[in-house]
Amino acid sequence: MSNSISALVEPEEFVSWLKKSLHYKSTFRDVLSQRIVERETQLRGVQLADTEVQSVGDEFRLTHQLEKAADTIAWLEAEMITAEEWEAGIRDRLLTTKLKDVMFGAEVERVFIENRVNFDQVSLYQIVVPYGQLAQELFYQIEEREISFFEAAHLYDIDPKRRQSCGYEGKLYRWSLPPELAAIVFGASSGELLRPVQLNDNHHVILVDRLMDAELSDELRTEILDNLFEEWMQGELNYLINH
Repeated sequence: MSNSISALVEPEEFVSWLKKSLHYKSTFRDVLSQRIVERETQLRGVQLADTEVQSVGDEFRLTHQLEKAADTIAWLEAEMITAEEWEAGIRDRLLTTKLKDVMFGAEVERVFIENRVNFDQVSLYQIVVPYGQLAQELFYQIEEREISFFEAAHLYDIDPKRRQSCGYEGKLYRWSLPPELAAIVFGASSGELLRPVQLNDNHHVILVDRLMDAELSDELRTEILDNLFEEWMQGELNYLINH
Protein backbone atom coordinates (compact mmCIF):
# COMPACT_ATOMS: atom_id res chain seq x y z
CA MET A 1 0.00 0.00 0.00
CA SER A 2 1.49 3.35 -0.95
CA ASN A 3 2.21 5.94 1.73
CA SER A 4 -0.39 8.29 0.29
CA ILE A 5 -3.09 5.65 0.58
CA SER A 6 -1.94 4.58 4.06
CA ALA A 7 -2.15 8.16 5.26
CA LEU A 8 -5.87 8.29 4.47
CA VAL A 9 -6.74 6.06 7.42
CA GLU A 10 -4.95 6.07 10.76
CA PRO A 11 -4.32 2.79 12.65
CA GLU A 12 -6.64 3.98 15.41
CA GLU A 13 -9.42 4.35 12.84
CA PHE A 14 -8.94 0.72 11.74
CA VAL A 15 -9.21 -0.47 15.33
CA SER A 16 -12.25 1.71 15.99
CA TRP A 17 -14.02 0.44 12.88
CA LEU A 18 -13.24 -3.19 13.75
CA LYS A 19 -14.76 -2.72 17.19
CA LYS A 20 -17.84 -0.86 16.01
CA SER A 21 -18.51 -3.42 13.27
CA LEU A 22 -18.01 -6.32 15.73
CA HIS A 23 -15.03 -7.67 13.76
CA TYR A 24 -12.40 -6.83 16.38
CA LYS A 25 -12.53 -10.08 18.34
CA SER A 26 -12.33 -12.36 15.30
CA THR A 27 -9.52 -10.31 13.76
CA PHE A 28 -7.65 -10.23 17.07
CA ARG A 29 -7.90 -14.01 17.35
CA ASP A 30 -6.75 -14.45 13.73
CA VAL A 31 -3.66 -12.33 14.36
CA LEU A 32 -2.92 -14.17 17.59
CA SER A 33 -3.44 -17.52 15.81
CA GLN A 34 -0.82 -16.57 13.23
CA ARG A 35 1.60 -15.70 16.02
CA ILE A 36 1.03 -19.15 17.53
CA VAL A 37 1.62 -20.79 14.14
CA GLU A 38 4.89 -18.90 13.73
CA ARG A 39 6.00 -19.97 17.20
CA GLU A 40 5.18 -23.63 16.61
CA THR A 41 6.75 -23.81 13.15
CA GLN A 42 10.01 -22.46 14.59
CA LEU A 43 9.91 -24.86 17.53
CA ARG A 44 9.23 -27.84 15.26
CA GLY A 45 11.54 -26.81 12.44
CA VAL A 46 8.78 -26.60 9.83
CA GLN A 47 10.15 -24.95 6.71
CA LEU A 48 9.09 -24.08 3.17
CA ALA A 49 11.02 -24.07 -0.05
CA ASP A 50 10.80 -20.94 -2.20
CA THR A 51 9.51 -23.13 -5.02
CA GLU A 52 6.44 -24.06 -2.92
CA VAL A 53 5.44 -20.42 -2.52
CA GLN A 54 6.11 -19.74 -6.18
CA SER A 55 4.03 -22.75 -7.25
CA VAL A 56 1.00 -21.57 -5.26
CA GLY A 57 1.44 -18.05 -6.59
CA ASP A 58 1.63 -19.29 -10.18
CA GLU A 59 -1.51 -21.37 -9.67
CA PHE A 60 -3.34 -18.37 -8.24
CA ARG A 61 -2.34 -16.18 -11.19
CA LEU A 62 -3.46 -18.82 -13.64
CA THR A 63 -6.82 -19.29 -11.90
CA HIS A 64 -7.45 -15.54 -11.78
CA GLN A 65 -6.19 -14.91 -15.31
CA LEU A 66 -3.19 -12.86 -14.19
CA GLU A 67 -0.86 -14.36 -16.75
CA LYS A 68 1.02 -11.15 -17.58
CA ALA A 69 3.23 -9.35 -15.07
CA ALA A 70 1.28 -6.15 -15.72
CA ASP A 71 -1.98 -7.90 -14.82
CA THR A 72 -0.53 -9.10 -11.53
CA ILE A 73 0.79 -5.63 -10.70
CA ALA A 74 -2.59 -4.10 -11.44
CA TRP A 75 -4.31 -6.69 -9.23
CA LEU A 76 -1.90 -6.03 -6.36
CA GLU A 77 -2.52 -2.30 -6.64
CA ALA A 78 -6.28 -2.87 -6.64
CA GLU A 79 -5.92 -4.97 -3.48
CA MET A 80 -3.66 -2.27 -1.97
CA ILE A 81 -0.86 -4.72 -1.12
CA THR A 82 2.71 -5.28 -2.26
CA ALA A 83 4.08 -8.38 -3.94
CA GLU A 84 6.05 -9.10 -0.76
CA GLU A 85 2.89 -8.94 1.38
CA TRP A 86 1.04 -11.22 -1.01
CA GLU A 87 3.85 -13.79 -0.95
CA ALA A 88 4.01 -13.52 2.85
CA GLY A 89 0.31 -14.40 2.99
CA ILE A 90 0.90 -17.44 0.80
CA ARG A 91 3.79 -18.48 3.01
CA ASP A 92 1.67 -18.14 6.16
CA ARG A 93 -1.07 -20.36 4.75
CA LEU A 94 1.38 -22.99 3.52
CA LEU A 95 3.16 -23.08 6.87
CA THR A 96 -0.18 -23.53 8.66
CA THR A 97 -1.04 -26.45 6.38
CA LYS A 98 2.35 -28.07 6.98
CA LEU A 99 2.11 -27.53 10.72
CA LYS A 100 -1.28 -29.26 10.83
CA ASP A 101 0.18 -32.33 9.20
CA VAL A 102 3.29 -32.35 11.41
CA MET A 103 1.24 -32.07 14.58
CA PHE A 104 -1.76 -34.25 13.82
CA GLY A 105 -1.17 -36.17 10.58
CA ALA A 106 -0.44 -39.38 12.49
CA GLU A 107 -3.68 -39.00 14.49
CA VAL A 108 -6.09 -38.86 11.56
CA GLU A 109 -6.44 -42.60 10.97
CA ARG A 110 -6.96 -43.28 14.68
CA VAL A 111 -9.72 -40.65 14.90
CA PHE A 112 -11.35 -42.07 11.78
CA ILE A 113 -11.31 -45.65 13.08
CA GLU A 114 -12.60 -44.69 16.52
CA ASN A 115 -15.44 -42.63 15.04
CA ARG A 116 -15.99 -44.52 11.79
CA VAL A 117 -19.73 -44.93 12.19
CA ASN A 118 -20.16 -41.15 12.60
CA PHE A 119 -18.47 -40.60 9.23
CA ASP A 120 -21.04 -42.65 7.32
CA GLN A 121 -22.76 -40.39 4.81
CA VAL A 122 -26.18 -40.03 3.29
CA SER A 123 -27.33 -38.13 0.26
CA LEU A 124 -30.87 -37.02 1.04
CA TYR A 125 -33.77 -34.80 0.11
CA GLN A 126 -36.25 -33.46 2.61
CA ILE A 127 -39.38 -31.37 2.86
CA VAL A 128 -39.81 -29.41 6.08
CA VAL A 129 -43.28 -28.08 6.88
CA PRO A 130 -44.84 -26.60 10.05
CA TYR A 131 -47.89 -28.87 10.27
CA GLY A 132 -48.08 -32.60 10.90
CA GLN A 133 -51.26 -33.03 8.82
CA LEU A 134 -49.63 -31.37 5.82
CA ALA A 135 -46.57 -33.62 6.17
CA GLN A 136 -48.80 -36.71 6.24
CA GLU A 137 -50.77 -35.55 3.17
CA LEU A 138 -47.57 -34.87 1.23
CA PHE A 139 -46.17 -38.26 2.22
CA TYR A 140 -49.25 -40.10 0.92
CA GLN A 141 -49.44 -38.00 -2.26
CA ILE A 142 -45.77 -38.70 -3.02
CA GLU A 143 -46.20 -42.39 -2.19
CA GLU A 144 -49.23 -42.61 -4.52
CA ARG A 145 -47.36 -40.61 -7.20
CA GLU A 146 -49.95 -37.87 -7.22
CA ILE A 147 -47.07 -35.42 -6.92
CA SER A 148 -43.32 -35.89 -7.17
CA PHE A 149 -41.18 -35.41 -4.11
CA PHE A 150 -39.23 -32.65 -5.88
CA GLU A 151 -42.34 -30.72 -6.88
CA ALA A 152 -43.73 -30.99 -3.35
CA ALA A 153 -40.46 -29.69 -1.92
CA HIS A 154 -40.44 -26.82 -4.38
CA LEU A 155 -43.99 -25.83 -3.46
CA TYR A 156 -44.27 -26.46 0.27
CA ASP A 157 -40.92 -26.38 2.07
CA ILE A 158 -40.58 -23.56 4.59
CA ASP A 159 -37.01 -22.73 3.51
CA PRO A 160 -36.58 -20.70 0.28
CA LYS A 161 -33.16 -22.20 -0.51
CA ARG A 162 -34.43 -25.73 -0.08
CA ARG A 163 -37.43 -24.94 -2.26
CA GLN A 164 -35.06 -23.80 -5.00
CA SER A 165 -33.04 -27.02 -4.71
CA CYS A 166 -36.24 -29.13 -4.62
CA GLY A 167 -35.36 -30.41 -1.17
CA TYR A 168 -31.79 -31.52 -1.85
CA GLU A 169 -29.61 -31.30 1.26
CA GLY A 170 -26.45 -32.77 -0.25
CA LYS A 171 -24.16 -35.34 1.37
CA LEU A 172 -24.38 -35.31 5.15
CA TYR A 173 -22.37 -37.13 7.80
CA ARG A 174 -24.21 -39.15 10.42
CA TRP A 175 -22.85 -36.87 13.16
CA SER A 176 -24.32 -33.78 11.48
CA LEU A 177 -27.90 -35.06 11.89
CA PRO A 178 -29.91 -34.95 15.12
CA PRO A 179 -29.48 -38.38 16.81
CA GLU A 180 -33.16 -39.32 16.52
CA LEU A 181 -33.12 -38.46 12.81
CA ALA A 182 -29.79 -40.19 12.16
CA ALA A 183 -31.13 -43.44 13.63
CA ILE A 184 -34.09 -43.39 11.23
CA VAL A 185 -32.18 -42.29 8.14
CA PHE A 186 -29.31 -44.75 8.49
CA GLY A 187 -31.74 -47.54 9.31
CA ALA A 188 -33.45 -47.01 5.94
CA SER A 189 -32.53 -48.17 2.45
CA SER A 190 -31.28 -46.14 -0.47
CA GLY A 191 -34.24 -44.72 -2.39
CA GLU A 192 -36.66 -45.08 0.54
CA LEU A 193 -39.29 -42.45 1.33
CA LEU A 194 -39.58 -42.10 5.10
CA ARG A 195 -42.74 -41.41 7.05
CA PRO A 196 -42.92 -37.87 8.49
CA VAL A 197 -40.73 -37.20 11.50
CA GLN A 198 -41.34 -34.36 13.96
CA LEU A 199 -38.31 -32.43 15.16
CA ASN A 200 -39.06 -29.54 17.52
CA ASP A 201 -41.93 -27.59 15.93
CA ASN A 202 -41.45 -28.79 12.34
CA HIS A 203 -42.28 -31.95 10.43
CA HIS A 204 -39.85 -33.61 7.99
CA VAL A 205 -40.62 -35.80 4.99
CA ILE A 206 -37.34 -37.39 3.89
CA LEU A 207 -36.23 -39.18 0.75
CA VAL A 208 -33.05 -41.18 1.30
CA ASP A 209 -31.19 -40.91 -1.97
CA ARG A 210 -28.07 -42.95 -1.19
CA LEU A 211 -26.30 -44.34 1.87
CA MET A 212 -22.50 -44.43 1.82
CA ASP A 213 -20.17 -46.26 4.18
CA ALA A 214 -17.38 -44.15 5.64
CA GLU A 215 -14.12 -43.97 3.68
CA LEU A 216 -11.00 -42.05 4.65
CA SER A 217 -10.90 -39.91 1.52
CA ASP A 218 -8.53 -36.99 1.02
CA GLU A 219 -11.43 -34.65 1.72
CA LEU A 220 -12.31 -36.36 5.00
CA ARG A 221 -8.65 -36.55 6.02
CA THR A 222 -8.36 -32.79 5.56
CA GLU A 223 -11.55 -32.23 7.54
CA ILE A 224 -10.37 -34.36 10.46
CA LEU A 225 -6.97 -32.68 10.37
CA ASP A 226 -8.58 -29.23 10.38
CA ASN A 227 -10.80 -30.18 13.33
CA LEU A 228 -7.89 -31.52 15.38
CA PHE A 229 -5.83 -28.42 14.66
CA GLU A 230 -8.71 -26.05 15.40
CA GLU A 231 -9.40 -27.75 18.73
CA TRP A 232 -5.73 -27.40 19.67
CA MET A 233 -5.62 -23.78 18.50
CA GLN A 234 -8.70 -22.88 20.55
CA GLY A 235 -6.96 -24.24 23.62
CA GLU A 236 -3.84 -22.18 22.89
CA LEU A 237 -5.86 -19.02 22.30
CA ASN A 238 -7.89 -19.46 25.48
CA TYR A 239 -4.72 -19.97 27.49
CA LEU A 240 -3.03 -16.84 26.11
CA ILE A 241 -6.12 -14.67 26.46
CA ASN A 242 -6.98 -15.79 29.98
CA HIS A 243 -3.48 -15.85 31.51
